[in-house]
Amino acid sequence: MELNGVINDIVNRAKQVKKKIVLPETTDLRILKAAAIISDENIADIILIGSEKNILKLCDENEINLNTEKVKIIDPLMSDKTPIYVEKFYELRKSKGITIEQAHKTIEDSVYFGVMMVKLGEADGLVSGAIHSTSDTLRPALQIIKAADGVKNVSSFFLMEVPNSKYGLNGKLIFSDCGLIEFPTEEQLCDIAVQSARSYETLVLDKPKVAMLSYSTKGSAKSEAVDKIVRVTNALKNMNLDFEVDGELQLDAAIVEEVAKLKAPNSTVAGHANVLVFPDLEAGNIGYKLVQRFANGIALGPITQGLAKPVNDLSRGCNVEEIIGAVAITCLQAK
Repeated sequence: MELNGVINDIVNRAKQVKKKIVLPETTDLRILKAAAIISDENIADIILIGSEKNILKLCDENEINLNTEKVKIIDPLMSDKTPIYVEKFYELRKSKGITIEQAHKTIEDSVYFGVMMVKLGEADGLVSGAIHSTSDTLRPALQIIKAADGVKNVSSFFLMEVPNSKYGLNGKLIFSDCGLIEFPTEEQLCDIAVQSARSYETLVLDKPKVAMLSYSTKGSAKSEAVDKIVRVTNALKNMNLDFEVDGELQLDAAIVEEVAKLKAPNSTVAGHANVLVFPDLEAGNIGYKLVQRFANGIALGPITQGLAKPVNDLSRGCNVEEIIGAVAITCLQAK
């Protein structure tokens, strides 16, 4: 399969680290097609969760060439690991009132089973969301894997690429948070900015320039919403970070040099931003979809950042190429 732009770059890097990635949504043909390509191209070692009989039947009926010598299939209803996972999950959640019977029923769910594999080091990461909601994908991760050391708030981002664009690094930017934290506090916006900068460095191999977005640039409007972004920007600048950050910036001031010279002439980020932090999830979600649809942009995500081990969400409208991209990103996030 011919892959485009940033996906091709990330896939080639993923091949070098070759991680084990769980795909639990094995009733979805897009997932099975992606699994076949990923294994054939040696991008990652794929583990499918579900009934082997049903998976192979679906593949056969839809002419999907799944190499069972390279792809591992595990059925939670038959696995000898299930009792171990049940006990572990019970220990993790008993303080929340869960019973052993409830733990057993929960671990039969393919996403929970897969996340437990990641928790116990039997896989390096998991990608879900083609048929599950974001909450159904990330709830198991937050319950079982939890945040990385030093991270208070898990968030998400989209890796965007716009063809033939001069913005970001040849059209590559990160948009955050577009999928998880609905109304971020000032502390959460700080965490989102820091984690997004790290994600940009990891995936794009470029120095991040972070713009804290607003409908105001450097005092052009006055409101509590604007003041909030100013306070967040000041807090970030006082953290002695190893990347540049500025705000409050309107979108055009953040990425267009000519506009930046007029609206924020003293900013080293304005006109050159490659990490765009939105004030809330509504703005971020609308923003990434506008770029995806109007500019024919590639949108990989929402990718989770800040977990101890990577579990990533897909858009339910994802295509096979985007699934492959998400798997490759998960490989690069895994330690």
